[in-house]
Amino acid sequence: MLNGKRILLIIGGGIAAFKALDLIRRLREQGAEVTPVLTKAGQEFVTPLSVSALAASKVYLDLFDLTDEAEMGHIELSRAADLVVVAPATADLMAKMAGGHADDLASTLLMATDKRVLIAPAMNVRMWEHPATQRNAATLKDDGVLFAGPVEGAMACGEFGPGRMSEPHEILGDIERALAGGPLRGRHVIVTSGPTHEPIDPVRYIANRSSGAQGTAIARALAALGADVTFVTGPASVPPPGGVRVVRVETAQEMLNAVTAALPADAGIFAAAVADWRMAEAATSKMKKDGSGRPPSLAFAENPDILAHVSGLGGNRPALVVGFAAETDDVVAHATAKRARKGCDWILANDVRPETGIMGGGENAVTLITADGAEDWPRMAKGEVARKLAARIAEAFSA
Repeated sequence: MLNGKRILLIIGGGIAAFKALDLIRRLREQGAEVTPVLTKAGQEFVTPLSVSALAASKVYLDLFDLTDEAEMGHIELSRAADLVVVAPATADLMAKMAGGHADDLASTLLMATDKRVLIAPAMNVRMWEHPATQRNAATLKDDGVLFAGPVEGAMACGEFGPGRMSEPHEILGDIERALAGGPLRGRHVIVTSGPTHEPIDPVRYIANRSSGAQGTAIARALAALGADVTFVTGPASVPPPGGVRVVRVETAQEMLNAVTAALPADAGIFAAAVADWRMAEAATSKMKKDGSGRPPSLAFAENPDILAHVSGLGGNRPALVVGFAAETDDVVAHATAKRARKGCDWILANDVRPETGIMGGGENAVTLITADGAEDWPRMAKGEVARKLAARIAEAFSA
């Protein structure tokens, strides 16, 4: 799959830089050409000689090497590749990318490239979870930068948590997907994800336990198959994937507006856990106890039904509309009735009773309901569910 592909590999400064050596080896085994760029901090962890030997290529180190500028300027270097990969991507490198800095060779190349960029973050868990890093990650994802990880695990500093760089074989898979044309190339797919927050007053809201993990995984899997994905997400705890167009919303009405604005589309995947109800009129100031012991009276109004609305659009309806049914009892019966009631093509039904651990968890067990009947899928990681669904969507369009 990677035979003849040109990878510009930027190696940042972190203990995970040693994994870049294995990544180079794996890339070359797959037939890729690797042009390495080693940052000044990266040279503290791996040597230019070892990188050059594995890549069988010159290592680029300095923005102001005039000989190299005469042979291949940084503009040409940044655009000669099929994909730019940053591994490891340190907190500093991510901050430079998000802020548009260009004060060394690596950051200048990243600013000058017209190719897709995939980064593999690697840093201490506290650094990854820091608000500044999360803001930078969100900015980069909005800019279309692809992410490989990070994952959760033990770190060289002795701490445990998210921030560990993905393993080389995992990054290799992400590189292959980024470079694949894919069976959904040229198809526009809208994916909704996460909960909605319906305000009660300026400090309280109605919500649910959805993490957005399944919708995020679906968007990522569709993008990996080449789809042009518009990802409409409520305030989820799981960050959106890279390589998709992200539209952030809070309420059900905002989500409907965003979906409508994103049309036309070839398919719509409505994985968001949209609140059924909202306040008829949200309070404009914080509600306070009055000492009477009586709770305030809350008047509710029904939220718009996004799935039913899109399913009934007529000429502007996507060719394939897929909904989700989160149920706690009679899962298949309720989901089958929902498919008929909403007018969508497929429904993915799942059992979200608390004991299943599915709502907000890492796994899912779904039943795919179509006009042909119900098909049970075994319990699996949400990423696997997403890939299976994306493959089924690709089959539907190729039929």
